[in-house]
Amino acid sequence: MELPDLEATRSLARRTAAVLPAGQLLLISGPLGAGKTTFVAALAEALGSSANVTSPTYTLVHEYPTPNGPLVHVDAYRLDASVDIDAALDLDAYLDRARAVVVEWGDRLLAAHPEAWHLSLTRVGDARSARWSPGRGPW
Repeated sequence: MELPDLEATRSLARRTAAVLPAGQLLLISGPLGAGKTTFVAALAEALGSSANVTSPTYTLVHEYPTPNGPLVHVDAYRLDASVDIDAALDLDAYLDRARAVVVEWGDRLLAAHPEAWHLSLTRVGDARSARWSPGRGPW
């Protein structure tokens, strides 16, 4: 689906939030500037958080309060490819208590988490688009 502007990204996030199961792991992939953090910010707002969402590139994890538990936002960009993200971040502990866990640059977790939803964001010039991986998303 095309994401021609910020409102389209917000709309996608609102539709996702409406069907997002509690404790869901959502993996987001895409190049720099594709809108990963923008999508997470819109998702947090749609889930009822008023937090200022920023990229957790250097801290690795941010948590944003929502009425139904925290939205956990992970950025795996800086983690070495040989690192076991599950173990390094203890994702299971987050999944047990979170409203949802969203991992930017989460492609490496796809094989280990067949239950995870996967949203691929792309950018070509100023054009952005989003695609749910078959069987790994709400639609």
